[in-house]
Amino acid sequence: MTEDPTISPPTTLSNDERTWALLGHLSAFSAFFTAGFGCVLGPLVVWLVKRDTLPFAADQAREALNFNLTALMIWIGLWIITIGTFGIGIFLTLPLGLVLLAVWIVLTIVAAINANNGQTYRYPLTLRLIK
Repeated sequence: MTEDPTISPPTTLSNDERTWALLGHLSAFSAFFTAGFGCVLGPLVVWLVKRDTLPFAADQAREALNFNLTALMIWIGLWIITIGTFGIGIFLTLPLGLVLLAVWIVLTIVAAINANNGQTYRYPLTLRLIK
């Protein structure tokens, strides 16, 4: 059995640090209440608040922020295609959007579980825009 390169082995972290890392990932679900932009705002707030005091939480919030920025750019691209084809493109963009939504939910939950266990998680196919 090979090791998953997106997950690091667990380390000894405080409950506070693991909790903030968990919140960094789960705060992306605020997108359901903020017209989609909460997926970026939630991790951004956690990263800005904890980046100087809790390195693990800051790293995980930054990772969540990068993933959600990537997902948001894809989502906006799908909308542009739909509008640019005068709605005909929805036959392609709607199924792709639903797949994107499902992948986003699953990967966010997986990342949150790993963060709560004290493991560093790296989202696949993510643009690392924030360093």
